Amino acid sequence: MVATVSGQMFSVPENDGCIRNSWERFLGGDEAGSDALRRLIDDSWRRCHGASVDPERFQAPPPIGEHSLHSLRDECGELLTASAPVMASARDFLSETGTVMVLTDQCGTILNLEGDMSTRGAAENVHLLSGANWSELACGTNAIGTALEVGQPVQIHSAEHYCAGIKRWSCSATVIRDPYDGQILGVVDVSGLSASYSRHSLALVVATAGRIENRLAKIELGIRYRLLEGCVERLSSASADGLIVFDRRGRAIKANGRASAVLADLGIGEAAVAPDGLASLSLSWKKGSEVPDEFPEWMHREWLEPVIVDGEHIGSLLTLPSRRGGAPGAGRVGSSYSFAAEVVDKGAFEKLVGQSSSLMQTVGRAQQLAKSRVPVLLLGETGVGKDVFARCIHESGATKGAPFVALNCGGFSRELLTSELFGYTEGSFTGARRGGMIGKIEAADGGTLFLDEIGEMPIDLQPHFLRVLEEGEVYRLGENKPRKVNFRLIAATNRDLRKEIQAGRFRMDLFYRVAVTSINIPSLRERAIDIPLLGDYYLQRLSAQHGMVPRTLSPGVIDLLRQYAWPGNIREFRNVMESMLLISQEPVLTEADLPADIWSALGGSVTPESDAVAGDARDLTCLENAEREAILRAIKGCRGNMTAVARELGIAKSTVYVKLKRFGLEGLVDDLRNYRV
Repeated sequence: MVATVSGQMFSVPENDGCIRNSWERFLGGDEAGSDALRRLIDDSWRRCHGASVDPERFQAPPPIGEHSLHSLRDECGELLTASAPVMASARDFLSETGTVMVLTDQCGTILNLEGDMSTRGAAENVHLLSGANWSELACGTNAIGTALEVGQPVQIHSAEHYCAGIKRWSCSATVIRDPYDGQILGVVDVSGLSASYSRHSLALVVATAGRIENRLAKIELGIRYRLLEGCVERLSSASADGLIVFDRRGRAIKANGRASAVLADLGIGEAAVAPDGLASLSLSWKKGSEVPDEFPEWMHREWLEPVIVDGEHIGSLLTLPSRRGGAPGAGRVGSSYSFAAEVVDKGAFEKLVGQSSSLMQTVGRAQQLAKSRVPVLLLGETGVGKDVFARCIHESGATKGAPFVALNCGGFSRELLTSELFGYTEGSFTGARRGGMIGKIEAADGGTLFLDEIGEMPIDLQPHFLRVLEEGEVYRLGENKPRKVNFRLIAATNRDLRKEIQAGRFRMDLFYRVAVTSINIPSLRERAIDIPLLGDYYLQRLSAQHGMVPRTLSPGVIDLLRQYAWPGNIREFRNVMESMLLISQEPVLTEADLPADIWSALGGSVTPESDAVAGDARDLTCLENAEREAILRAIKGCRGNMTAVARELGIAKSTVYVKLKRFGLEGLVDDLRNYRV
């Protein structure tokens, strides 16, 4: 039997007169002590008095509006689902009993009520209605509010209520607890006018709460089964990475055999993760939240990916990257070191140049995801090669012979993007092409649709694209007949889509459709070890393109290239290689061939040219400054050959030396030669 705070479980109607006298004395300032007054009631009255609850209240506050009630019911969706058959049966077994069964949320707001509707008039008088709040603070001592306060079964009869207008009622209630963590989710209550009092009402609500909790447990168990089923392939793979599955509340429920070892390899013991090891690891994840409130210091946000099944976010998978002899300086948790991946055969990813651990790990993940047709979101800075990764994923999949259709969502106006995506029929708008046009979605049928910069898609266009993903149908503009489509979606962005969601620029439901899985592509500065390979690749390719003799990079310039931050990543690197190749006439490219903006960004590193430029030119006229710049360009282009400089400038060699002295450039030639050595 469940015990209450006082050990007195039930109300005793015969004591009603004594209890009313105790209430009047209590309001008058005297002690309300009486053998008839249960400790449970005395404590509740004192709480109400301390909170300044009006004892003359005759009803609960007015119910919340329909819109607010609808939102509240959405938030309590699982509780309502679990209680639905129980509440439905209340219509029958409470019929003609003069009582109703009430379901509330954890704050005491009524979500639903069923039972003998003959009490409807009396219930409406005291606002015993959906949307009304029956906490102690709102209505004084009553079974719903007091059960929430004490967390146990409560029976309140007639005079035991604190507020005068509710003393005609008798009610029994108990809390409904989450079988997952014991948190109070709501209250189930049976209420009626005083004449309906029955000791069995308390047993009824306790049994009802138990049935609802059992149904909640089955729902939670079903979701966990689906979660583990969705992760079983990853958990059973031979990956060197550690994997931990978190349920939707943020508690670890499963880990592969590598998780503990990888944590230790990263310098994190299980005790540092959670006192009881992985089994009690929690991310402080609120129910219904998409991301943890905060991440532990040792965890990188990009390691965590949502698990979405049938459009529902049911958990998350944490990938702990295996580190095997990482880059120099690696080993400190929280630092931006590289993680080694298993040795992989690149296959279709061979066009990705590099051997760094960060790239190889990303390639391994992409190869694994390429086997399925789930949507993939490619994340990375501008210029990292998201388009190349998308094509490699397509060519590694089962539909590699099918169409690969790419579209940049940021390259069109809203109107043009709509027609490019969905296509249109003839005459659907002014300027429409005769015969209409097939859209990119249709063109990708059977293959892959790659949407670059998906974060740029206009917010009002997003629900239409979401509908395509959910229903597998597309409507051309100006057409009412849907066309069936089946394609694999790969999207890419350099934006933080979660921040875009918070700012109202990207829909959350679309995010979870396009980001079923995600791949973080490393920036060039994170894989600087690949710069020599990238340099050789682009110099060979560009030399052939321009019909030039192949060039190589000197060790000195490679060191400087590794120091540069590369905000434009691979795209910027290719442009720099082309610039150096076209300007230099030497077989080996050196520090002197680096563009001025690279030198400037490196800070503190000075080229011979910059030494010369740093000379005081403030006393020169505009014409002389222009002449000085022309000589500098000629000297660099001719690699310090004064005869060639004179010939290019169309002046005598002796005049060149005069100009060098005039402009303070005498040491430029020697410095250039020293830098080339």
